[in-house]
Amino acid sequence: LYSYERQLLRQVPGGIGASAAAFRYNCAENEISLTTAEAEARHGMPWKRSISSYTPPSVPHFSGTSVSPLLFMPFWTEQIEFLKNRLTNLRPVKVDEDISYKENSAGDARIVNHCYSSDEYHKIRLTYYDAGDKCQVFNSLWYPHPRYGKLPVLGIDLLAFSRRPANDSNGDVSGKYLSVIDFQPIHKETDDIVRFSNALLGSIRADYESLQGTMSDRFYDHSRHFSPSMVYGRCESEAFVATELAPAFKRSMEAHLNLLKTVPPDDSESSLRQSLEGQAAYDSYSSVRDPAKALFSKMFGEEWADKYVFDFLFELSDEESVRKEEAIMKSQRRRDH
Repeated sequence: LYSYERQLLRQVPGGIGASAAAFRYNCAENEISLTTAEAEARHGMPWKRSISSYTPPSVPHFSGTSVSPLLFMPFWTEQIEFLKNRLTNLRPVKVDEDISYKENSAGDARIVNHCYSSDEYHKIRLTYYDAGDKCQVFNSLWYPHPRYGKLPVLGIDLLAFSRRPANDSNGDVSGKYLSVIDFQPIHKETDDIVRFSNALLGSIRADYESLQGTMSDRFYDHSRHFSPSMVYGRCESEAFVATELAPAFKRSMEAHLNLLKTVPPDDSESSLRQSLEGQAAYDSYSSVRDPAKALFSKMFGEEWADKYVFDFLFELSDEESVRKEEAIMKSQRRRDH
């Protein structure tokens, strides 16, 4: 498949760490012969209308833009522009065609997945899920190149459910909105990089009242692979998307890249090993905990959802680590009940 990191991790006895060559990413065979603009335009992106019944947003989300027909599509296009303008040697990475785009059998839900790589980040994946007013999702995860050591990954998860016109004269839209932006640690230890990243994200969080919430433990153990400075919001009015979420999103991308630039690259075997071990642990943890699998199993079938989770979302996960994470989660749930 296209899971080149997993191939590298397994190409030598003992998995991670047997040879520095295993960490020197050669992605040529996984890159596609398209420009970034051509890759982005696949499957009609950015979409101009929903596949299902839909209430358009009432205001633009970013200054200098028009009102988008899809709630989080401006976040997709804003991120693509940021990647093209700010990263070095950005190139598209192959995604299996069945994963790249999928519609459900009823024809009222669809998903698109893109993946990019640069000199700074070895994997940046983007997902947009459109099911009309029932559900809109934009999700992205940025994995720093292993030469940047223990640097946290940048996680972005924006969701909207049950959208409908609000009962007021302002033309607003209401619903259930969940927003998560985090610099997610890949190791348990708290070092200077983690403290600095927490302070950077904390300064963004402090400026937006609607994004100062606390995540529940329903799906995740927030003490693992989440920061105390997480930008987190649960809202019922869409107004915050333009006034607080959009600027927090832009600032978070900028802050994470600036954080990366403060870290001297280290291509030593020990540094690369340490980074990949942390990213693999993050993927194994997330592959078990992420509620997306249940949603997409119902919408697109269990076989597709398994492939999506383990071969695209969290492709560094491995069977042994996943089994351990499943046991930990079951133990926690028994304890909680």
